[in-house]
Amino acid sequence: MSTFKQESIFTNYFYKFGSLVLFIIVWQLACSIKLAPETFVASPLVIVKTFLKWAGNGFLVKHSLISLTRAFYGFILAVAVGVPLGFMLGGWFKNFESLISPLLRFLGQFNPFALFSVFMLLFGLGEFSKVAMIFWVSLWPILYNASLGVKSVEPLHIKLARSMGLTRISILWRIVIPSSAAFLFSGLRQASATAFFMLIPAEMLGASRGLGWMIINAQINYQIPQLYTGTALIVGFGLLIDTLFKFLEAKVVTWRQDTGL
Repeated sequence: MSTFKQESIFTNYFYKFGSLVLFIIVWQLACSIKLAPETFVASPLVIVKTFLKWAGNGFLVKHSLISLTRAFYGFILAVAVGVPLGFMLGGWFKNFESLISPLLRFLGQFNPFALFSVFMLLFGLGEFSKVAMIFWVSLWPILYNASLGVKSVEPLHIKLARSMGLTRISILWRIVIPSSAAFLFSGLRQASATAFFMLIPAEMLGASRGLGWMIINAQINYQIPQLYTGTALIVGFGLLIDTLFKFLEAKVVTWRQDTGL
């Protein structure tokens, strides 16, 4: 039984990380035999060495904390605005929904990259413009998923709750929020990924600190190891944040089952 369990664990990890490990091995081999020239491609070992150097001199912590702080503020603002607004648009306030939905659909179609110059013109090149960009792109997945979550609640459950004398607030906390939790977490995961995605180009324009600035600075100065290390850091942070939200979702949305599809 113990051997079977060990084999099961090994198989599980193989399917999860096997392709990634194989990719890194092939990448390293290609760099070692000069199939991928070092003037254009940094090997995984070089990336690890650069990462350890940055970690040792404080360069990594300094710029990572700056980027994560910007992403955090923009994301939290998007949650604070998007979740309540999404619940209001989910059917609880019909007149408000009819009034504001066309405007939100219009605003949601704006390409965030096209708004770069607008945000900089309105808010300057400081921290506020970067946080505002992250807030803008994070808002829409949270808003739409919160609205869909409320609309997905079984109407019969609402009717039963009302027949039992539950107030509107009690129905919200006991039925609507738990029923829409899966949609909420889906929106939060999408928004967190989008926030980090937008953070990098935001820092490439008018910034002197952060992961985005590190990458554009390495590109300008043709520092290939630093360029690849910065990119790898962004990917790593993105995977870490996504894993964190998956973990929280599994703890909160306990009724959701894996269909295996």
